[in-house]
Amino acid sequence: MLQYIFFMTISIIIPTYNEEASIFDLVTYLKKHSDAATEIIIADGGSNDQTLTKAREAGVNEVFISKQKGRAAQMNAGAARSSGEVLYFVHADSVPPISFTDDIKSAVMSGQPAGCYRFKFNSDHPLLKINSFLTRFDRIMCRGGDQTLFITRDLFKKLGGYRNDYIIMEDYDLIERIQDSASFHIIPKEVVVSARKYEQNNYLQVQLANFIVFMMYFWGSTQENMLNMYKKLLVHPKF
Repeated sequence: MLQYIFFMTISIIIPTYNEEASIFDLVTYLKKHSDAATEIIIADGGSNDQTLTKAREAGVNEVFISKQKGRAAQMNAGAARSSGEVLYFVHADSVPPISFTDDIKSAVMSGQPAGCYRFKFNSDHPLLKINSFLTRFDRIMCRGGDQTLFITRDLFKKLGGYRNDYIIMEDYDLIERIQDSASFHIIPKEVVVSARKYEQNNYLQVQLANFIVFMMYFWGSTQENMLNMYKKLLVHPKF
């Protein structure tokens, strides 16, 4: 078993859009704390800054512009170009623990085909610590793409990956489908997530926007309506 864990391959897929401020440091960090068999693929949404240049300078295995912009479509495109037995989706403003490769391999070998981490923000704001604390609980409202997501290639293909027509709430949709067919494991360690969304707006604004859009999602609202509401309520670098 230990030998199989050693040879298990992971593909890290990062969807980007104008992430020149963070992508070089993130890729450098991921390369430093993973083995030579781990590949890193950047699926870009058509950035008009230096994201692609900085990603190449950091030494990613592949960087390309997705034919369709949007995290779901970009992550699917990255998965299609990858070769690892396990796919690991990481947002450009999220930094996993240094043990991420061992954590993921151990989880998969113990029978967990998919899962994520808890998270904490790179801020000491007391209210953000409440958000971070809640990510330890196994509730869909406590999940999100910022926590990163690992999934075996076989399960990802079986589920059809992310929905390309989703431009918002794509992670919730995939996690719900995972939970309908397999177990979903929350690794008891923390990803460090940028608090930029809260800094560009304010805590109450973000919490209200998240709650409203989350409820719209479960009421069956359209992607367009949810996106328009989110953009109306918040300034966000994703859109």
